[in-house]
Amino acid sequence: MPFTTHRRHHHTTTTTTARPYRRSIFSRRTPRTPRVHHQRKPTLKDKVSGALLKLRGSLTRRPGVKAAGTRRMRGTDGRGSHNRRRRFL
Repeated sequence: MPFTTHRRHHHTTTTTTARPYRRSIFSRRTPRTPRVHHQRKPTLKDKVSGALLKLRGSLTRRPGVKAAGTRRMRGTDGRGSHNRRRRFL
C-alpha cells in the first residue's frame, strides 16, 4: 500500500481558559488550574447551519443567536457531550 492515501483520525484540539484566583483569608493569590474547553469536529452541515444562525442573529440584532451560530461553526456548542448511560435489559 505505498501509493494509497490513508485517512487519519482527526483529533480535536482543546483550549484552556484562565480561572480567577481563589479568594480566602488564609491563602495567598495562587493561580488555579486552567479549565479545558472540549471541541468536536464540526461537519459541513454544522458549518452551514451555524453560518445561517449567525446571519439570522445579526439581522435580527440578537447577539445570543449569533454567538450560538459561532459556537456551532467552531464545534464548541456542546453537542454530543450529553450522552446518557445505556441500560441493557
